[in-house]
Formats: sequence, structure tokens, C-alpha cells
Amino acid sequence: MKTAMILAAGFGTRLRPYSEIRPKPLFPVMGRPLIQRTIQQLRKAGFTRIIINVHYLGEKICHIVEEPGIIMQRERIELGTGGGLRLAMEKLGQGPALITNGDIYHRCDYQRIYRQHCTSSAPITMVMHDYPRFNKVLVKDGRVISFSPGLSPTARSDNSGSLAAFTGIQVIEPAILRHIIPSIFTNIIDYYEEYLAGGGEINALNVDDFWRDIGTPTDYLALHGRLLKEEAPGAGWQPLNNQGFYRAKDAVIGRNLVCLDWGIIGSGARIGDDVSLERVVVWDGANIPAGTTARDKIIT
Repeated sequence: MKTAMILAAGFGTRLRPYSEIRPKPLFPVMGRPLIQRTIQQLRKAGFTRIIINVHYLGEKICHIVEEPGIIMQRERIELGTGGGLRLAMEKLGQGPALITNGDIYHRCDYQRIYRQHCTSSAPITMVMHDYPRFNKVLVKDGRVISFSPGLSPTARSDNSGSLAAFTGIQVIEPAILRHIIPSIFTNIIDYYEEYLAGGGEINALNVDDFWRDIGTPTDYLALHGRLLKEEAPGAGWQPLNNQGFYRAKDAVIGRNLVCLDWGIIGSGARIGDDVSLERVVVWDGANIPAGTTARDKIIT
């Protein structure tokens, strides 16, 4: 039985005010809560036991995803990525566990990542890629050298290697977490920096698969701009133009709706008369008054 964990306890501060309505892992991507897609990817890769940690607006996540094979870890206080993993250590079991952030959309192969870790000697494998905006980790010969290359004496003395970005996907041997102090906020990267300084090894597995973070409203909209140009959301959606604009079949549409460029109108949304929409994501149940013009917006 392979175990995975989805980190879903964050506040999503960069996505306010939208994250005040729903937590990041429940943001709809192509009309579906992102965390449901992540669960499907994990199950397809053979992970039959999935742990999800929740804190901020956690009951909303529990309401959507509680089902057989999923263990909900409710955290009373903010524990951070390291503290959340430490709390889950016993649940993760004895074998390798795959950990993935709950706010990323990607096409990485979880099964390949897990297999690669199982053939290595290091207790941690971090999945890296080239993403210039986030390239902050120094990697050399398949190993993470430093998370702060500008400050690390080791990195300064050996400037070979290259900078890469952490995807938010990793495989760990759960025992590596035992030195994290329980029940306090801990950032897992801070813990890994201490681990490296003490002589520990971390694998760096490079991938070039499609990957996007939905950390800001701009990122979230840009992801939809890419996806809607490439594919339809799936069954239950109708095209409104030939540029990537779709509506849920049960959305109520008024007269004279103008749809420009790409967009998606969610289930149960109500659109008044004489509305113009361009590059928008309209969430389920949203109400857009008559005469509205909206461009480059999330509409709740």
C-alpha cells in the first residue's frame, strides 16, 4: 500500500479576498476543485492511502473530499509544512511517502517520481524544474546543495551547479521527520537546510512536465488562459465561442451575452442581460448583474 499526503492547510494570503471564501485547494480549475484532480492523479498512480492536512477553512475541504481511503488530519493551530508533516509521521507509515502541495496544477508522473526515489540512497527526493521566477535552489549532480545559495558558505566556495525551483512534490522516508519538534510551526525547507548543514543528502529529481502554481489571482487566471485554449473542460460544458470560452449547462444566461477571448462560467451561475465577459473565471453560483462588463477577473 503506497501512501501520499496532500498539504492543504495554508491560508492562501496572496489569493485574498478570494481565499476568504474558499481555501486554495478548493479553487476550481476547469470547473473542478483542484484537490479533486490531485486525488485522482494520486489514485491513478497507485496511492491507495491519502492523508490530507487541513487548518484554514478546513471543514470546507473535509466536506468535499472525505471518502474511503482518505485520512483527514485536522490541525488546531497553524503548523506549517514541517509541523504538518511531523504530526502525520506515524500515519505515513514505514515506507516512502509521496508529499505534494495542494495548490499546484501539473502533469508530473507521480508513479515515476516514486520509483526514482525507491532506487536512490537519500531519504528525501525533491522534484525540481527550471522555472526562472522560482529558481532559488542550488542543485549539482542530482543533489540539492543549498536552499540559500547566496548565503551558504558551501555554495559560495563551490559555485558550480545550477539553480532550480522546487515543484512542491517530494518523496520522503517518514523517519527523517523525527527530529522536527512536534506541535510547533515549522517550515520544512528550514528543517532541510539544517539537515544539509549536518551532512544529510537530498536527491534532486529534475522534470520538465507542465507545472503551474495558483498562488496569486494573476497566476490562477493565466492557468485558465492556457488550459482553455488547449482543451474543453469536459462533459457538461458548452462552448460559447471558438476561442476557449465555456459555460456549465445549468448556468442561466441572459440575453445578448458577449464572450471575448477565453473564459469559463461555472455551475449554477446567473448572468444578466447585456453582459460582456473577457478572460474571466466565473465560480459556481456567482451572480453577474445586467449590464456588467468584466475583464481579467475572478467572479465569485
